[in-house]
Amino acid sequence: MREEFDINLWQPRTSMGRTVKEKQVTKISQILRQGRPIKEPEIVDALVPNTEEDILGVSLVQRMHKSGRRIKYRVVTAVGNRDGIVGVGYASTREIGPSIRKAITAAKLNVVEIARGCGSWECACGRPHSIPFEVTGRSGSVHMTIKPAPRGLGLAAAEVPKTILRMAGIKDAWLHSRGQTRTTLNFALATFDALKQTTRVAIRKPYKEHVLIGKVGEESG
Repeated sequence: MREEFDINLWQPRTSMGRTVKEKQVTKISQILRQGRPIKEPEIVDALVPNTEEDILGVSLVQRMHKSGRRIKYRVVTAVGNRDGIVGVGYASTREIGPSIRKAITAAKLNVVEIARGCGSWECACGRPHSIPFEVTGRSGSVHMTIKPAPRGLGLAAAEVPKTILRMAGIKDAWLHSRGQTRTTLNFALATFDALKQTTRVAIRKPYKEHVLIGKVGEESG
């Protein structure tokens, strides 16, 4: 069971952490939109209390050393609030428990805010159920393309990218990938890279009202 976060027991180690604990910063969007790096996972716990965690894959990593074969567990995880905030992380240690905890921490330190909308010409409902336009991402040999889809279609994707999109709050999308998608890490990072492109593309003013960045109810930018 996930341990409940208590902000009163948290001792921040960075200036950003102190501003969050003192409630000078109340939304994670204030940090992400300034491009400031998050260096403490507790910042995400405090500002996004409904964050969910999921393990995307566990694999064994082996390497030869002069003292013998060294084996580590590599874990890939995703975190998100199903409402515009998502992160992907990974870690490798000799034991699976510490690997999972480190991977979740890495995912929290790597969270981003994505843009959602209805970019499908088949739908044009204006609701933030999909993405506003086609985006592409890459990691290693894996190339990922995410396209807007009409409401009710669901996520036409494999399990790894489907989990990441659900964490991000995207309900309908077409996905196309090529490369060594059996490598879970590159598959996940390529999907994550594509999602990050949704906020890196300039949106024309007439279309901005149909694009949602961040949580429902917050001011979109």
